[in-house]
Amino acid sequence: MRKKTNDKGARQKASQRGPSQRQLRAGELVRRALADIIARGTIQDPDLLERAVTISEVRMSPDMRHATCYVAPLGGSLTGGDTEKIVAGLTRVKGYLRGQLAHEVTFKYMPDLAFAADTSFDRAEAVDRLLHSPKVARDLERMDDDAPDGETED
Repeated sequence: MRKKTNDKGARQKASQRGPSQRQLRAGELVRRALADIIARGTIQDPDLLERAVTISEVRMSPDMRHATCYVAPLGGSLTGGDTEKIVAGLTRVKGYLRGQLAHEVTFKYMPDLAFAADTSFDRAEAVDRLLHSPKVARDLERMDDDAPDGETED
């Protein structure tokens, strides 16, 4: 006799596992294609002219109909208004990008694009600043002093 499974429980477990290989591959295809489209310089939005944009990640929904694209200015910080302008500009031209994307990749359904600021660069910079702060360096020196000669703590 077959056990009845709870669909809601199965979906919860699938969402906790993270993206599937298919989602990861599709997201990378979309990321590369969008990067190529933007690099061509054919976008005529005033907020995107003369700006270098990094598409760091594209996350696909499980049904492959939605793609969230994380963007940041190339070589710039996210603290300024630059990122908001880039996200707004890409959102305005998402119909054009989606059409160009259809020429680059083949999917059963072309995903709807959403753009969001990628804050991972700023978080990494904040952690780096914290690790190099005098307080942390002082604590690390104290840990080295407590260790016996020739041994360091891991």
